[in-house]
Amino acid sequence: MFVVNVEGAIRRGDRWLMIKRSDKEEHAPGALSFVGGKCEREEASTDILERTLQREIYEEVGVNVTDLQYVNSSIFQTASGISVIDIVYICTLQEGEAYAKSPDEVDEVKWMTTEEILAHPGIPDFLIHNIQQCEAVYRSRFSGVHHEAHR
Repeated sequence: MFVVNVEGAIRRGDRWLMIKRSDKEEHAPGALSFVGGKCEREEASTDILERTLQREIYEEVGVNVTDLQYVNSSIFQTASGISVIDIVYICTLQEGEAYAKSPDEVDEVKWMTTEEILAHPGIPDFLIHNIQQCEAVYRSRFSGVHHEAHR
C-alpha cells in the first residue's frame, strides 16, 4: 500500500510559491516545499489527483489554481516507513493571494526564484530535482507564447 501525495508548483513572474512546512508536520517538519497533500480515499471517481491538488492548495494557502500540467513522479519512504508516491504538477494561479491559511501545515509562504530555492540551506535532493524539472517544463511550455502573442 502507498500514500499518494500531489504537489503544485505555482509560478508568478519569475518566482515559485514555496511554503515552510509546519513544525507539527510528521514528514519534513520545517522544510521548504511546494504546496500539496495526500489523496483521500473516495468511491470510484475521476481526476482524483487534480481535484486533490486544487483542494489542498486552497486549504493550505488560500489560492485557486488551474491548468495543471504533469511534471514528474517519484517514490520515497517517510521516517516512519510509509511508502509515498509523489506527483508534481505545474499550476497556473487563477485567483487569490497566498498566505499561511492552515497553520498546522504551513508556517510561512514565500515567492522564490529557482536560484533562491537551489541556494536555500538544507534543501533536500528531491526538491532540487523537482524544481529543476519544473523550471525545464515551464520554459518549454511558455518558450513560444510571447513570440506568438506579438505577431
